[in-house]
Amino acid sequence: MEAHYFDLGAPGPVPSARRWPHALGLWLAVGAAHAGVLTAILNMPARVTHSGREIIQAELIQPPAPLPVRPALRPEPSKPVPKRPPQTRPEPPRETPAIEPASEIRPAAPTPAPILAAPAPAGEPPAFTVPVSSQPDVALVPAPSAQITEAEPLPLVLPVYSAAYLENPPPVYPPMSRQRRESGRVLLRVYVSAAGRGERVEVKASSGFERLDQAAREAVAAWRFVPARRGADPVAAWVQIPIVFVL
Repeated sequence: MEAHYFDLGAPGPVPSARRWPHALGLWLAVGAAHAGVLTAILNMPARVTHSGREIIQAELIQPPAPLPVRPALRPEPSKPVPKRPPQTRPEPPRETPAIEPASEIRPAAPTPAPILAAPAPAGEPPAFTVPVSSQPDVALVPAPSAQITEAEPLPLVLPVYSAAYLENPPPVYPPMSRQRRESGRVLLRVYVSAAGRGERVEVKASSGFERLDQAAREAVAAWRFVPARRGADPVAAWVQIPIVFVL
């Protein structure tokens, strides 16, 4: 290859603006040529001369042997393990309590009713005498008397005051209470005799107005009643009567 040399020692005249780009291009071309020569020298293979002959050494690299491919083994199906039946432990024998023979229950002997002796007439000796012995006297326990069971009382039927045939008039609404718009509920407690008359009339719950309470008491006091009964017998009893005053 031809080498180009440039004399850069003596300063020359400053190139003009037109020559400067041309000189720069020459410098770049020269640098590229030197770089190519250097690269070619480094990449040349080594040669060994023997007896005037050039011997080129080369090393053959064998590729690795392929690994043998084995077919995938299928897992053998697991054999079902037979289940053993659960072992039940025998229950220990339970001790049965010995049954004692039931003692014979003897019915109690009925207590005899006491025998009452008739009183002896005056002046006569008793029909029998008690022998005297040296043994101490034994106290005689009287036999228990038979219990007298009383019959349970019959249920009480309360008096009746609302029967139509009794014709009991309702209480009169006081005129003053109407004017003042008074209203309410009165609860009366009446004592009805065995003859069916209201002997006592009491206010158990007031309406809140004295005039209404008084009107209810006066009306019920004149009513007639069917008396209370216990069985077939009329008896006196209390009964509650509600009276409502509504405008």
